[in-house]
Order: sequence, then structure tokens, then C-alpha cells
Amino acid sequence: MLALPPRVASSALWGVVGGLSFLVLVQGYELLADAGVSIAAKFVVAAVVAVVAGVSTHLARGRVPVENERD
Repeated sequence: MLALPPRVASSALWGVVGGLSFLVLVQGYELLADAGVSIAAKFVVAAVVAVVAGVSTHLARGRVPVENERD
């Protein structure tokens, strides 16, 4: 099994959260606006959002003050 350092695992999980959040928003848009978005476009943009969220989380860690976490 691949053992990732906690910092990398945390960043990857935030990337997953970002990608899934985008898919939820697209689903809500389709339900409310009665407009369709192709499945390929959904997953391509969700993948981009996931990568950007994961990388930005990884780069921002240590630069953003966090009072409620112990390191």
C-alpha cells in the first residue's frame, strides 16, 4: 500500500473535496436551470478543480494561520 506523508495525504483529500464539490454544484445547476452539461465536460473541469485545490492547499499550508490545529 502506498503510504503518503500526512501533508500530501491531506492536500490530496482536499483536492477530492474540491472536485466533488464542483460536481455537486453542476448537478444543482442542471436541476435548477434545466440545462445540460456533457459528462465529459463535467469530469474534465472537476479534475482540473481537484488538481488546483490540492496543489493550492499544499502550497498554502504553513502560510495560513491555523489556531485550532495541532502540528
